[in-house]
Amino acid sequence: MAIETLRAVRGMNDILPAEIGLWQRFEAVIRDWLASYGYQEMRTPILEQTGLFKRAIGEVTDIVEKEMYTFVDELNGESFTLRPEGTASCVRAAVEHNLLFNGGKRLWYSGPMFRHERPQKGRYRQFHQIGVEGLGFAGPDIDIEHLSMTARLWRMLGLAAVVTLEINTLGGAESRARHRQKLIDYFEAHQDQLDEDARRRLHTNPLRILDTKNPAMQGLVEAAPKLIAELDETALAHFDSVRRGLDAAGIAYRINARLVRGLDYYNYTVFEWVTDRLGAQGTVCAGGRYDGLVAQLGGKPAPACGFAMGVERLLALLTEMTAAPPATGPDVYVVNVGESAARFAVPVAETLRDAGLKAVLHCGGGSFKAQMKKADASGARYAVIIGDDEAAAGEASVKPLRVEGEQRRVALAALDKIIFQ
Repeated sequence: MAIETLRAVRGMNDILPAEIGLWQRFEAVIRDWLASYGYQEMRTPILEQTGLFKRAIGEVTDIVEKEMYTFVDELNGESFTLRPEGTASCVRAAVEHNLLFNGGKRLWYSGPMFRHERPQKGRYRQFHQIGVEGLGFAGPDIDIEHLSMTARLWRMLGLAAVVTLEINTLGGAESRARHRQKLIDYFEAHQDQLDEDARRRLHTNPLRILDTKNPAMQGLVEAAPKLIAELDETALAHFDSVRRGLDAAGIAYRINARLVRGLDYYNYTVFEWVTDRLGAQGTVCAGGRYDGLVAQLGGKPAPACGFAMGVERLLALLTEMTAAPPATGPDVYVVNVGESAARFAVPVAETLRDAGLKAVLHCGGGSFKAQMKKADASGARYAVIIGDDEAAAGEASVKPLRVEGEQRRVALAALDKIIFQ
């Protein structure tokens, strides 16, 4: 009876060695970029109490209603959820550990997030995000910083020509309350044109109807009351300051009055960086202000602003726009044929590593010819060849693999000098 082959969960992908070079290059750029702006890394658990996301994201949202991976712990009956996004966990940690006791904090994190969605290009059930949060900064300057730093990142990655910035303001609670009631009145008067999703949201989260992707509802949504008409002077002044900051920085943008984001905690500035190169999954980075979330999660009231970017989507965009990164192989591949050679090869490889070289030791035996094929396929710059004769003499042969050059037999102590030439 054949044993069934087990596969990864649909929408949760393996990242194989052939792909990892692009991930590592991207992550190195991210670390340098964030360090240049003074952001400090933090790491939070992938598993949180379900109540955290219900309270932070909002119970009447797609994420909480349909997408979270939630289960009850059989040992104690508590409900836990794999994190669907990172802001709630970051703020929870900041409140729990009193990180804001001496002023604002610039924080960032990265890692896997989980949402139960229909897998497609650019949208997976396990996906990775880089998240950036500025906690404790009240003015529009942190909004401008986040927009400026993302614009810089696109230049660093060579993506500036294929992403565009869309911004909007959601105002404060009172403005949104007035707008909410006008939306309810408007959509109630046109209930015959609402789809099932919009009818469900009409009295719980009517703002989300504006974000519908249903083509049949686009005209109705376009004519809906605009939030900007309800904004108070404070909200308008904040938004004007953000716009002036973008203008001063030379960052082009488009005001999108229908941009509302899918999480309840946002207020004031919201934004998305979008591209037309990835089909339907065009948002590669998004965020905004969420001034009420710290208090909502039990901390002292503190302003906040942040954003997150989808790593898989950005890597897909990088792959489309640029050549794949060159394969990165070891410096040395150690070939060994014979029992004495196999024993001697271990300290030889360690000596090379002590000298700062990346050395792969061939394991599993095989003929000299087969091992040399593996050495060449590894991408190594040199093959270090050891037979029983070399082992007896405490020597090894060095053969260049990427450039012309003769094979040379040298003492173990001189190996690294030959390779570093």
